[in-house]
Amino acid sequence: MKKIDKLLISISLSVVLAIVGLLYFKPDESQAVANVIFGKMTNWFGSATLLFTFFGFILLVYVAISKYGNIRFGDSEPEYSTFKWVSMMISCGLGSATIYWAFIEWAYYIGTPGLGIEANTQRAFEMALPYNMFHWGFSAWTLYALVGLPMCYHFHVRKNKGLSLSSIISEITGIKQNGIIGRILDVMFIFICFGGLSITLGVSVPLVSQVLSAVLGITPSFMMNIVLILIISVVYSLSSYIGIQKGMAMISNMNTKLAIGFCVGIVILGPGLFIIANTTNALGLMLQNFVQMSLYTDPIGKTGFPQSWTIFYWLYWITYAPFTGIFIAKVSKGRTLRSVVTNTIISGSAGCFFFFGVISSLSLDRQLRGIVDMVKMLGEGNDTVAIIEVLRTLPFSGIFMLIFCIVSVLFLATTLDGAAFTMASTATPGLKENEEPHPMHRLFWCVALALVPLTLIFIGANLNTIKTAAIITGIPILVIMIVMIIGWMKWMAKDFDSLSIKKEQV
Repeated sequence: MKKIDKLLISISLSVVLAIVGLLYFKPDESQAVANVIFGKMTNWFGSATLLFTFFGFILLVYVAISKYGNIRFGDSEPEYSTFKWVSMMISCGLGSATIYWAFIEWAYYIGTPGLGIEANTQRAFEMALPYNMFHWGFSAWTLYALVGLPMCYHFHVRKNKGLSLSSIISEITGIKQNGIIGRILDVMFIFICFGGLSITLGVSVPLVSQVLSAVLGITPSFMMNIVLILIISVVYSLSSYIGIQKGMAMISNMNTKLAIGFCVGIVILGPGLFIIANTTNALGLMLQNFVQMSLYTDPIGKTGFPQSWTIFYWLYWITYAPFTGIFIAKVSKGRTLRSVVTNTIISGSAGCFFFFGVISSLSLDRQLRGIVDMVKMLGEGNDTVAIIEVLRTLPFSGIFMLIFCIVSVLFLATTLDGAAFTMASTATPGLKENEEPHPMHRLFWCVALALVPLTLIFIGANLNTIKTAAIITGIPILVIMIVMIIGWMKWMAKDFDSLSIKKEQV
């Protein structure tokens, strides 16, 4: 069995348990402190976060179309078909929260729209889906790629050992991987994995439980949540144990096709013409306003919209970027730099545009026709009920609800599978290009990732606190990403003449 970093595991789990303890014994105080820190961060570093994301997108476009675009990550052919590869990236990087927000996010923008738009007007309704697409589109996938590409180069081109933040920062800066800074980086990485995924489970599981209860005509319960988490845990643990090739690749491939079928069914049986027209219109408005949305800070109006939404989202994606980026690096062996940029940013965004376009337009149609008052229900805190009511408006609603539950569970399973893999990789020192963490090591992280959310739900902890605590780490990770990008650029400039640039193969 490969060497396991037991000290890193011990320290990381101690930090997570300490946070859980604080949430249990000091819930209100923990939430208050986390909110104050987050508020200060979005004000102090908000503009820097927006600029980093926007210029990061421009950098990736430049690198992709430049001579560097032909650099191949590794010497072999791609391990996965393009569809499976993109499906795994989407399944790992998004998770079931995507389905939740696809139904309701646009409705928040009606009463509190961005870009100085007046609330509850036609313009507010028109710009709701474009903002939805913007927050889940090019910029989000840019942040994933800004970790994934340096990792790909570090692991597959330079053949450096280790698939972790500390290993790449060590190679770039010369700091000791096992030194204090290296340890802090890896502990921070494992903590944000727990934080981000705990909130994903904490939000998604009760939603699936209520939708399933509505189909079966029973009352949702805490025990039902427990059973669902156990089912999800069994699925992703089995997937993780048998490996990416046979496990996650197969599940994400099946789930992506099921999600596409779910959306196609909505278009055919729902308000198809409105969905197509509204999605097309929203795509045009998003592209037209992309630069303004990207750099909107609202210094005059001071509505708080950029801080509450765009900056919050970018920091949220940044906290997910290390684990998604490491996963992208692992599954992109044999791909060219250009194909990784193209398929991460364009294919990932296109999948979100399609998904959000269909589901959000369905919800918006029900709002406009007075069938389901989504905006009012959200204001009353009935978000889950609103989603169920929208699904009930479809023909064969029971079937749609069951597919909704299956897609949500599989999205959760693949996200957690990817997280378990990257956490095991981080805690496996000196991992080589053709190696994977031991199956039992991956299984350990699978169990840990299930137990923490179960504990949080059991003690009734405020899940927003751990979510905020995880996102607070976004600023230090942003600094780490800048170091990674600079190191990556220097590596390419230094290595390019000696590299054997092969003909592009996407």
